[in-house]
Amino acid sequence: MCIRFLTLAAPIFAFVGASAGIAQPAAEPEWQAAAGHKLSFEVASVMLDTSGISKPASFPLTADDSFRDNGGAFHADLQLAVYIQFAYKLWMFPEQVEAMLSRMPAWVRNDHYEIEARAPDYPHAHPPRDQMRLMMQSLLANRFKFAAHFETHEGPIFAMTLLKPAKPGPNVRPHDEGSPCDATVSATTFPQQCDAWMLEMQPDKTALAGSRNTTMDLLARSLPLFGHLGRPVVNRTGMSGRYDVKMNFVMSAPIGPGSNIAPDNSDVSGPTFLEALRDQLGLKLEPAVGPIQVLVIDHIENPTGN
Repeated sequence: MCIRFLTLAAPIFAFVGASAGIAQPAAEPEWQAAAGHKLSFEVASVMLDTSGISKPASFPLTADDSFRDNGGAFHADLQLAVYIQFAYKLWMFPEQVEAMLSRMPAWVRNDHYEIEARAPDYPHAHPPRDQMRLMMQSLLANRFKFAAHFETHEGPIFAMTLLKPAKPGPNVRPHDEGSPCDATVSATTFPQQCDAWMLEMQPDKTALAGSRNTTMDLLARSLPLFGHLGRPVVNRTGMSGRYDVKMNFVMSAPIGPGSNIAPDNSDVSGPTFLEALRDQLGLKLEPAVGPIQVLVIDHIENPTGN
């Protein structure tokens, strides 16, 4: 079984009045500033789906940078929380998702909304993934009266550092030493696609996680999900560039509430997550306090009609 990560690490959600500690206004995220000015879909339909059956999205609504260009079309049938995570490029682990949902109206958790939308100039448009996020932000504002802002809070984190200065482990390889992203790869290459974090259960019931053409920042953001760390991880390795990374370990728990991805591992032998991080990636995690960017939700309503 192979899955893509929908929710990874920080930033997190809060509602106005619900966050603790001293907060400072946060600057616009770098990815959002780079994506350009405010963008909107040319046409969009939002329908409440009472069938209880989700339909596949036109592309995975993940926080990574992988993208399948389809001329500017968008289709999905999911809960509102997933659309918000996609629109704001939120890397959230399960505890953060649950905390966010506990403070939201029940319909945000339970109701599915089928959204059909097209970017301007469809089918000849080729908007990058982050521009599609900005279009979704506009749709949320127009149809759900969604309003939010970013703040920075001080909170508990893990600092990700190298065990040995300037020397990562054997399973961290510069991407330019491997297969290019536009090349046809062998069936044994993992993961097949670049720019996305993947997890695959192996025949021996261990988990194989990895990414091609990734950065140490993206690696840090992914660790809280499959390591069940309970707090964000910040990259302090000093390493720049792009890498191919993979790690094999015994999962300690399912990835999220209600998930059956992690099998019964009572008879599974292999390294723990932290052992794999140390021996395969040459990394360690140190408890620390640091800045955490938070998306504060100011307002949300049931959607308006089409």
